[in-house]
Amino acid sequence: MLKPGERNQIDAFAMQIGDVAAADLKQLHALSISVGWPHRAEDWQFLREVGKGVVATDDIGRIMSSAMWFRQSPALATIGMVITSPRLQTQGTGLWLMESALQDLEGVDLRLNATRAAQRLYLSLDFMPEKKVYQCQGIVTDAPSEQDFSGDLRVLGPDDLAAVTALDAAAFGVVRAGVIEKLMAHSRGYGLFRDDVLKAFALCRRFGRGHVVGPIVASDDEEAIAVVSPHIRDHEGRFLRLDTHFETGDFALLVVRSGLAVYDTVLTMSRGKRLADFTTGEASAPMTYSLASQTLG
Repeated sequence: MLKPGERNQIDAFAMQIGDVAAADLKQLHALSISVGWPHRAEDWQFLREVGKGVVATDDIGRIMSSAMWFRQSPALATIGMVITSPRLQTQGTGLWLMESALQDLEGVDLRLNATRAAQRLYLSLDFMPEKKVYQCQGIVTDAPSEQDFSGDLRVLGPDDLAAVTALDAAAFGVVRAGVIEKLMAHSRGYGLFRDDVLKAFALCRRFGRGHVVGPIVASDDEEAIAVVSPHIRDHEGRFLRLDTHFETGDFALLVVRSGLAVYDTVLTMSRGKRLADFTTGEASAPMTYSLASQTLG
């Protein structure tokens, strides 16, 4: 891993590496704004509490680039918040910081979600394309009415943490206990239970322009609809976001009909084990219907 204080010449800029944990939050916020990302200072702080990262600063201390990584488990990590100031986007700063992440994550299977502009960089670093993520967002204009579902739908509490962690692990492929615990502490959640066994859940927290729903874990569209619907009703007339791999089906249709149109897409990519290597292949296995975020997966 590149060490704090390490220097590099990027075009006309003399850049210095630093720890994201010590970086100024206002500057981090300004960096994400410069590329049109919605992250608030509070969102940056949340990510700093669950991950690691580096920033590149110029000679007068301005943050010009960032990269973060998140150990989901000892064997798997996600990479995100790879941002380069527009003036440096063709100068190799992103590659410099990605090399720092990869040094720290040697031997670990990796996932990330790449914007179109960044895909060439990640391909050069041996990341393989997996599938699209549809960034759905907007003002909730037509929330679904309450429906009868097979099971008991209720608000999740601290006592449900173990069950949520286990169900998420079945869908995500590894047990990411620390991340789920942190997400639950910042979220309101709904769970679908049958015979007191958690079958599906959806978490929702403050993020960016409003709130984001994720992760959502369920075995089929009906279960996913059951746990996302109350979140959509809770945010009638307000901004809501949801990042999903599902383009078609009843779940995707409900999301779009509720006012959450597809705003953009990114590409999930992997290095090491592929996404399919983390699934059981069983027809009734839990699936991740919505990501916690593009950064965390």
